Amino acid sequence: MSSESPRSKIQNQKSKIPKIIVLIGAPGAGKGTQARLIQERLHLPQISTGDMFRALALSDSLLSREVKELQDAGKLIPDDLVIRIVAERTSLPDCDAGYVLDGFPRTPAQAATLEGLANEQGKTIVAIFVDVPLELLKKRAVGRRQCPICHEIYNIYFLPPAFDEVCDRHPGVKLEQRADDTSEKVGVRLKTYEEQTRPLLGYYRDSHRLTRVDGTQTPEAIYTQIQKIIAANGK
Repeated sequence: MSSESPRSKIQNQKSKIPKIIVLIGAPGAGKGTQARLIQERLHLPQISTGDMFRALALSDSLLSREVKELQDAGKLIPDDLVIRIVAERTSLPDCDAGYVLDGFPRTPAQAATLEGLANEQGKTIVAIFVDVPLELLKKRAVGRRQCPICHEIYNIYFLPPAFDEVCDRHPGVKLEQRADDTSEKVGVRLKTYEEQTRPLLGYYRDSHRLTRVDGTQTPEAIYTQIQKIIAANGK
């Protein structure tokens, strides 16, 4: 006869269910960095809608031009298009043991669709909120600069080059700002987040699946907290 308690049995059963890790946070909160760390260390594939749409935007088609126009304007991609691509990507064998979502869901409507997808795939959802003040997010994005040669990333507020707007590794080479990192476009992205994505916090909080992480910490400290949350819910 097994000496395992009923509670332990339930916990063990939960730990065997593949997880969908939902990272929630404003643009620039560091969700992509954490998703990559989870992929590297927990071997759960990172499903980034941003990466998928950026790749699509590089192709030459009517759809890619539509996506590029939306991205350049700092607007969200329509739900039906996002959901179709996410469902197709997560149906691949590498997602069988679970995966981490970066950039999806963005709205309660997308979250409701994800519930159905999770049920179809036999997975459970763990929602993690990477919380960063909006003023800090603005400085992270607007202050970001990149060398066009070595692609080194700087920030004029937090990690400036030795000389104003010039790469440390390539003297005389002017740093560049991404087209969507202007103050106006960053403002559009953050406003869209506040209006459409923040309701996700209430959606997952109401179902007792939301855990907050302080996003102002170092990436390593943030990952340590996230790893503990995932472990507590079973890998």
